[in-house]
Amino acid sequence: MTDTLASSYDPTQFETRLYQQWEASGVFQPRGEGEPYTILLPPPNVTGTLHMGHAFQHTLQDALVRYHRMRGYDTLWQMGSDHAGIATEMVVARNLALEGNGETRDSLGREGFINKVWDWKQHSGDTIERQMRRIGTSGDWSRSVFTMDPMAAEAVIEAFVKLHEEGLIYRGQRLVNWDPVLKTAISDLEVVNEEEDGFLWSIRYPLSDGSGSLVVATTRPETMLGDTAVMVHPDDERYIGLIGKKVTLPLTGREIPVIADAYVDREFGTGVVKVTPAHDFNDYAVGQRHSLPLINIFTDEATTNDVVPASYRGLDRYDARKAVLADLEAAGLLVETVPHELQVPRGDRSGVAIEPYLTDQWFVKMDTLGARGLELAEKGDVRFVPGNWINTYRHWMENIQDWCISRQLWWGHRIPAWYDEAGNIYVARSEEEAFTQAATKSGGSRPTLRQDDDVLETWFSSALWPFSTMGWPDPARMAERGFDRFVPSSVLVTGFDIIFFWVARMIMMTDHFTGEVPFKDVYITGLIRDAHGQKMSKSKGNIIDPIDLIDGISLEDLVVKRTTGLMKPTDAPKIEKATRREFPDGIPAFGADALRFTIAALATHGRDIRFDMGRAEGYKNFCNKLWNASRFVLMNTEGEAGRSRATGSRPDERPTAAPAGRNTGFSGAPEPKTDAERWILAQLDKTAAQAAQHFAGYRFDLLAQSLYEFAWNDFCDWFVELAKPALHGDDEAAAGSTRHTLLYVLERLLSLLHPLIPFVTEELWQQVAPRLGIDGDTIMLQPYPQAGDIATAGYAAAEADVEWLKAMVSALRRVRSELNVAPSRQVTLLLAGATDRDRERTARFDGSLRFLTKLERIEFIDDASTAPAAATAVVGELKLLVPLEGLVDLGAERARLDKELKRVEVEIGKCNGKLASDTFVNNAPPAVVEQERKRLLDWNLQRDALAVQRAKLG
Repeated sequence: MTDTLASSYDPTQFETRLYQQWEASGVFQPRGEGEPYTILLPPPNVTGTLHMGHAFQHTLQDALVRYHRMRGYDTLWQMGSDHAGIATEMVVARNLALEGNGETRDSLGREGFINKVWDWKQHSGDTIERQMRRIGTSGDWSRSVFTMDPMAAEAVIEAFVKLHEEGLIYRGQRLVNWDPVLKTAISDLEVVNEEEDGFLWSIRYPLSDGSGSLVVATTRPETMLGDTAVMVHPDDERYIGLIGKKVTLPLTGREIPVIADAYVDREFGTGVVKVTPAHDFNDYAVGQRHSLPLINIFTDEATTNDVVPASYRGLDRYDARKAVLADLEAAGLLVETVPHELQVPRGDRSGVAIEPYLTDQWFVKMDTLGARGLELAEKGDVRFVPGNWINTYRHWMENIQDWCISRQLWWGHRIPAWYDEAGNIYVARSEEEAFTQAATKSGGSRPTLRQDDDVLETWFSSALWPFSTMGWPDPARMAERGFDRFVPSSVLVTGFDIIFFWVARMIMMTDHFTGEVPFKDVYITGLIRDAHGQKMSKSKGNIIDPIDLIDGISLEDLVVKRTTGLMKPTDAPKIEKATRREFPDGIPAFGADALRFTIAALATHGRDIRFDMGRAEGYKNFCNKLWNASRFVLMNTEGEAGRSRATGSRPDERPTAAPAGRNTGFSGAPEPKTDAERWILAQLDKTAAQAAQHFAGYRFDLLAQSLYEFAWNDFCDWFVELAKPALHGDDEAAAGSTRHTLLYVLERLLSLLHPLIPFVTEELWQQVAPRLGIDGDTIMLQPYPQAGDIATAGYAAAEADVEWLKAMVSALRRVRSELNVAPSRQVTLLLAGATDRDRERTARFDGSLRFLTKLERIEFIDDASTAPAAATAVVGELKLLVPLEGLVDLGAERARLDKELKRVEVEIGKCNGKLASDTFVNNAPPAVVEQERKRLLDWNLQRDALAVQRAKLG
C-alpha cells in the first residue's frame, strides 16, 4: 500500500509492483470456499512470446476470473504451457548452429539433443509466462503444468494405451501433410495456403487402343509419374464412350484406366484430370472409392525415388518437373502451358511447400468418438458462445476423419510402442510391461525390443488438458488437485480456428476417459487484425507486440524487431518503410490497463476484430481521468479517514458500523441528502445490473461501454461537478453526505472496473478504502457491485430532476462557449415559457445553477420576444436567454450572424437545387432523397433562428 496518491497517472510506477504483491500474497489461488469457477488457459507454446491474440484472449479470461473471484466464487485459472514439438526443435537446432561449435541435432543424438532442449526450457522457455504477468494475468501459477511434466506425461501414456486396448488407436499407411525439410507429418493448422502464380499444363495421354487421346490439365506435371487413372465426369457427353478404356501413361509406358467420378469439374481445363492417389488428398479419396493402387514417387525429402523411370530418379520435385516437361515437349505430348493462380500449401514453420505423402503413422479412429462429441454439443452439455459457432463444430464433426497423431520428431511424448525383430508391436505403459507382453507372446524368452522413434503430436496431449492438469489417472493426485471440484471447467475462451483441432478433441477425450464434459461454455473470440483489416503476420510487418503497447518502443527498435528473422529477408525494406510511415515516433507507452480496456471494448461477437491504436490512446486518457477524479475525491475528503485495514477478512464481509470509540469516518452505504447523490446512486445501481448482464453474455464490448459511460460521464464529469455546490455550501449535513457518497461511489466504481483495468483500480482503491473503513488488503477480494446493493426505490423523481439540471447546465455552458465568455464572468439568465415544474426545479437548484454556470441572477419573463438581444437555448419547452449587452461586442456579433446567415443560405440553395432536379429525385435512392429533404428542413430552422437573433441586434 502507498501512503499518498501521485499527482499524475503513470502506470510504470505501480503496475509491476502491484503484480508482485498480488502473486506473493497467494490471492490467485483457489480459497476452497464458495461455488467453483474454473477456466483452462489454452497452453501457449513454450517457444512463444505474447502476441495480440494471446493478449486478447488472456485479458478476457482474466476479466472473467477477477469478476467471479470478487463474486465470492472459488476461482481457479489453470495455467500451463505446451511443449510445441516442431517449434521447439527448430529453436534449439537454430541455437546450436549459432553457437558455432559444430554441434547439430544429429551429432548429439536423440538423448543429447533432448537434454539440450530441457536446458533451453529451463533458461529461456518461460518468456511468455513473464509477459503474461505483465498484462495482469491472475492465474494460479503454483499449479502451472507443462505438457512434458511427469504428471502430464503419465496421462498421455495412459490415454494412448487405453485407446489402443480399446481398438481406437491403430498404425497404418495413410496420406498426410508432409514437411520435407522437417521430415515430419504436420497438422492442417500448421499449413498455410498461399496464393501464388503458377501454370496449368495440358498433357496428351494416348489411348492404349490407338483410337485417339485424352488431354489432361494439371498444375503438378511431375506427379504424373505416379498416376493410376485418368478421370472424367460420368455425365460429360464428350467422354462417356471412353469410360472403361485405358490410356498409356506418358514417359512410363504403364496402362491406366479411364474412370468416371462426379468429383470432376467439367468446366476446369479439358474436363479430364489425372488421378495420383499417393500425392493428392482429393485423389486419395477417389482412389479409395475406385480401389486404385497407391504409387508413391517421392522420398521423405521430396526427391524422386526408385519407383520412377531411371532418368528421373533422385531429382528434387521441381527439377523432376522440369525434366518431365522437357521430355513431354520433345515427345509432342505437351499441348499447352497457361498462367494459373493456385493455392500452395506451405509449412508455417519451414516455409516449404507441403507434400501430400504416403507414410506409416499412428491414428485415432474418430467415428464413434466424433458422434459422441457431436451429441454432447447438440444436447447442450457444451454451449457455444456465440451460438452460431456450433454450426462450424457440427460441420467438422459430421465430416470427421481419423486423426493422425504421430510426428517424426525427437522432442515430445515418445509413442509407448515397442517392436521386436519380427515386426510385432507391443503398446505398453513402460518398457518392462512391453517386455512382459513380448515374453508372453514368445513363450517366455526375452526378445530384443526397439521403441518407436516417433512422438505424439502436441494436439494429443492438449486434448487431455482438462483432466491431465487435474492429476488423471492417479486417484490420489486427482483428489489433491480437486478433480471433482474443478471438472468440468466453467468456460473455455479460444479462437474459432482451433474449434476442431483442440475444442472438439477435448470434448471427445474428456468424455471418453472421465465421463465429464471438459467445460460448460466455449466462448469463441474473433481474430485480431490490424487497423486496416489485415491479418497480423511477420511477413507483412504489421505485428503489434502487446508489451510494446504497454511499455512503448522507439521507431528504431520497432524497425529492428519487425525486420529481424524474416522468412523472406527481401521483404525487409518494404516492412521498414511501412513501419516508419505508420509509427514515425514509435509506439508510446499506454500501460497494461489501457491495452486491456481497448481489448474489452473491441471484443464484439464478430469474426474479425480490428485493433485501433487510437482507442488505446483514448483509454489511457480514461485511466488518467479516473486518476484525477480520485484525487479530487481524496482531496475533498481529507480528515475523513477510517480505521486502518486489517488482514484476514472474508471478501463477502463489508463493515457497516465502526467499533465503539473509534473514529472511522464513513462506512457502509450513504444516506443521501441531495438529489445529485440520489441520482448517482441510481446510476450506480443500473450500471451494476448492466455489468452482471454483460458478463453473463460474454459481451465485453458492451460491458466496457457501460462502465466507460458511467465512469467518465456520470461520475467523473457530472457527479464531481454536481457535488461541488454541496461541498462548498453552508449545509454541513449535505456536505458530509456528499463526501460519503463521493467515496462510496468511487470505491464501487473502482470495483466495477477492476476486472478490466486491475492495476489502476487497485492503486486508487488502496487510498479510497481506508476512508470508508473497509477491511482487506486488496480490491481483488472485495464484493463486486450488484444491483440492489443500495436501496434506490423512490429515486426516480430525483433522477428526472437531475437530468433537467444537467440539461440546463449543458445548455448554458454551450452558450457561454459560443459567446466566448470568460469562465469567471458572471451572466444573467432569463427564463421564458417556464412551467410550474420548471419554476420549482429552478428554485431548488438555484445554488447549483449559479455555482456551476456562474450566474449573477436568474429572472423569469413571460414572453421571450420582449427580451433584449440575447443568446438562446432550449430545455424542453423552457427557453433560456442570456442577454448580450455587456458580454459581447454587438457589432462583431452582428457581423458573425450575418456571415453565418450567408453560409446557411448557401446550404439551403444546394438542397433546393438537388430537390428541383428530376434526375436526382427520380434516380437517387429514396432514403437519400428523404435525407436531403430533412437537411433542407434543418437548414431552414437554423436560418429562422439566426434571423430572429439578428433582428434583435438591429
